[in-house]
Amino acid sequence: MAAIRTSHARVTALARITAITIGLASATTAFAADANTVRSLKKLSLDELLNVEVTSVSKTAEPLSNAPAAIYVITRDDVIRSGASSIPEMLRLAPNLQVAQTGASSYVITARGLSGNVENQNLPNKLLVLIDGRSVYTPLYSGVYWDMQEVMPEDIERIEVISGPGATLWGANAVNGVINIITRKSTDTLGGVLRLGGGNLEKSASARYGARLSEATTFRAYAEALNRDAFEHASGLSADDGWRKSQAGFRMDRTQADDTLTFQGDIYHANEDQPGPIDQAIGGHNLLTRWQRQLSGSSRFEAQAYYDETERLTDDDARIGFVMQTYDLQLQHSFTLGSRNEIVWGAGDRVNRHRITNADALLFSPARRTLHLANIFAQDTIDLSATLKLILGMKFEQDPYSSDFSPLPSVRLSWSVTDKALLWSAVSRAVRSPTPFDRDVVEKIGALTFLTGNVDFTSEKVIAYEIGYRGQLTEQTSLSISGFYHVYDDLRSIEFTPNTFLPLLWGNGMEGETYGVELWATHQLNDWWRLTAGFNTLHENLRFKNGTAGSLNLPGFPGVEQAGSDPPRQASLRSSMNLMSDLTFDADLRYIGTRPNPETRHYYELNARVAWKLSDSLELSLSGYNLLHATHIEYASLTDSIEVRRSVFGRVAWQF
Repeated sequence: MAAIRTSHARVTALARITAITIGLASATTAFAADANTVRSLKKLSLDELLNVEVTSVSKTAEPLSNAPAAIYVITRDDVIRSGASSIPEMLRLAPNLQVAQTGASSYVITARGLSGNVENQNLPNKLLVLIDGRSVYTPLYSGVYWDMQEVMPEDIERIEVISGPGATLWGANAVNGVINIITRKSTDTLGGVLRLGGGNLEKSASARYGARLSEATTFRAYAEALNRDAFEHASGLSADDGWRKSQAGFRMDRTQADDTLTFQGDIYHANEDQPGPIDQAIGGHNLLTRWQRQLSGSSRFEAQAYYDETERLTDDDARIGFVMQTYDLQLQHSFTLGSRNEIVWGAGDRVNRHRITNADALLFSPARRTLHLANIFAQDTIDLSATLKLILGMKFEQDPYSSDFSPLPSVRLSWSVTDKALLWSAVSRAVRSPTPFDRDVVEKIGALTFLTGNVDFTSEKVIAYEIGYRGQLTEQTSLSISGFYHVYDDLRSIEFTPNTFLPLLWGNGMEGETYGVELWATHQLNDWWRLTAGFNTLHENLRFKNGTAGSLNLPGFPGVEQAGSDPPRQASLRSSMNLMSDLTFDADLRYIGTRPNPETRHYYELNARVAWKLSDSLELSLSGYNLLHATHIEYASLTDSIEVRRSVFGRVAWQF
């Protein structure tokens, strides 16, 4: 009975907060952050939202309504109205992602579970993230350093979030999902923007200017800086994780006749506090060029190349850490064959070179490597009838530690039930290739070698079965729902060295299944108020293979939780309102279920933003984050968890 009363009290409190939020929203209204490009909710109909062009599903432009995958699009309008200034906070808007903040600059972000477990040194590594086609995962362990990724919100065109494998087209690391961040052409960002902001945890400034160099050529350049305070542990002690970052970059686009050329780059540097006397310096730069040619009305060729260098080093004289250099070339050709076949094919090669300055307790052997990741792929979209399409795809990708090529096939079927409803299903295979962390790592306790990589470590594998529906139920309501069943094999585990027990080593001793449902819906109450809701469930059934260390069920030895501690369900509700021409109010309420091991209790949280457009060129905004609690924990630690703090942030934006 006490538990029921507690639950009832929480629901009542949540209902009151929601009522207050809606009441406040009724006294406010929405704005357009860029008056020349962002349309109001009245003009941006649900039909238009469903027909936003996406490229991540088939590597060719197609309307969202026709894309046979569990894809959610975060629009530029969504990004601006949320007030989010970092990519991880923007990704909270996607209902098919799990986002947990673990420090002032650190996050765990996954799709469909397997989030890893830092305390078992199993990091989240099954989500591919791209910025304008440039992969930003680190080849050292296949994960993403989120503190290294930054894009000005005003420069984002859209963020395409696919849950489910995308390896047939995107290859390495696209096991449980793909995030594709697409920035605006410089043609669309002429003029200047200056933003200044500050709050109880963060201060930032940014500027961007774009101009036309000729009738065919435009460019933009930007610079930004931020300072974020440290979080605190649950014990009340500082987490010593404050950080300071500066970044600058440019983009140039040239369009002439049938040719489009893009050239862009970024450079950044940051200092991050670390527990103890030695802090960390991170930095990097990248350059990317892309050439597209329209060969005919139904044939298109694209070539893309980029160079990316990143480093994470201690800021003392020892400079312990790593430097990673990536060279990447991708070629792609799309064309139609007859009246029924749309074919896209291509090939690529990626070269990763890393240099590691080893510490006494954590080292890589060898400390330098050059790894290749070559691939060739093809996909054919076959019109079986006017409403039925079959999509067959295959990629062969080279294992970076051998000459073997992994087959990554997919089969998709889409049926346009009506012009506003799509049913689809898919079967696909993906792998996570071995990395230096799997093969080369050596950990010591004093003179004792405690854990090592494994030269026999093989790729982690998944076969995914999916089915889904996307459609516009009425003129006011759209719905997307998908179900999935993933079968995993050779997941990473901790094993014993035969006969000697130590050192421990990485193995492929886990297998199992996950399944669940993802859904989101949008309802246009009227021309000034839109609601977006999301909900998903996740069930994980992982186990150790016979004869592996985990199957012995030893006390204190890591169990299947080393693959991840994931919430079994989560939900979200976003309200966006436009009541007047110069004022907005947006609120995002989220619920995250209990993570099992280490246990992280379920929680509700609320973000909100109000913005006032004083003139066509000047805007003031006030954002509040995590408003329901002074502190809360999003991903627990077995020792001393870091608490996420309530914060407010005010900003002035001037366009010129």
